Amino acid sequence: MDNLKKIALLCNYELLPERVGGMDYFFWEFDASCKRNNIQIDWFFPNKSNHGDYNKLTIYASGNQSIEAFFLDFSKKHEPTYTHIITQFVALCTPFFKKIKQLSTAEVIGVDHNPRPLKGYSLKKKIEKKVKGFLFSRYIDQFVGVSDYTVKEVIRDFGFHVKSKSKTIYNGVFIDSIEERKERNYNKPSFLVASHLRESKGIQDLIVAVSLLPTAILAEIEITVFGDGPYKEELIVLVQEHAVISNFKFMGSQANLNELYCKFDYMLQPTHMECFSLSILESLSANVPVITTSVGGNEEIIRNGENGFIFEPKDSNTLKDLIELIYLGNIKIESNTRKAIEMNFSLNKMVENHLQLLS
Repeated sequence: MDNLKKIALLCNYELLPERVGGMDYFFWEFDASCKRNNIQIDWFFPNKSNHGDYNKLTIYASGNQSIEAFFLDFSKKHEPTYTHIITQFVALCTPFFKKIKQLSTAEVIGVDHNPRPLKGYSLKKKIEKKVKGFLFSRYIDQFVGVSDYTVKEVIRDFGFHVKSKSKTIYNGVFIDSIEERKERNYNKPSFLVASHLRESKGIQDLIVAVSLLPTAILAEIEITVFGDGPYKEELIVLVQEHAVISNFKFMGSQANLNELYCKFDYMLQPTHMECFSLSILESLSANVPVITTSVGGNEEIIRNGENGFIFEPKDSNTLKDLIELIYLGNIKIESNTRKAIEMNFSLNKMVENHLQLLS
């Protein structure tokens, strides 16, 4: 009984039936794996939901409170005896972590999913992060980054002293749930975008790139955009301003995206900031190569010319050239992109690596 592990997993991630992605599958499988290993686990989310396997999880919803404030109130009221407290999508090195250690003897693990701005933080923010690292990093026993890029940024943010307790655990995808494209069109291929619609995703650069394409291609090419977000209206205005409204098809969020990747030949992701993109992994798992930028951990997944193409962020001219060459069949990806994901970025491997954090 003394060796019984009990985990609290705090996750600032809204549970939405219309948006089921890689993290949802991870939560479900990690919960099931913990139970198989006789590990108790309580989940703290902003809300409750019963879609997918969420009805199998023990969920406490923070409602209008922040996850951090809710968990502290919960701990004071119930005095749970957690052996591990894991945070996901929660800001690191804040006073919250000191308060956790005042209430619990649990080992605290902070997982960093946060992308960094393209030009880095302002000097003021850099100083603030260094100060927070000095004051509060001691209350986090293990830092986990979802890519090597993320780990480097964690060390850059909070100080070299956190390096010895920082490690990479790559995100993974539930490959069996993703349908595979069997044949790829090399002449006049189809394109999709799968992204939250916000400015940092760079879709405005794609709109400009498409507007620069030769007239003959513009008369035919169509790009299907899956996703929603606060920048959608601006993007609608941009496609009108650049006279490419007929070239973009906005489909909104789709809960069955894992079944839709395989209907396309290439994915476009012109993002300005990224940690380690699950949509890239999902696309590659569907045997759909990815055209994306050199930011974050993208180059830890994409090998230029092998399973996709890399260009510099905000470079609409180069993106236009890539799209033109690909559309005409002058450059192409011929390899099966699914195999490398099966070997290196599976959901099972991600879950296994997270379970090892508890040993």
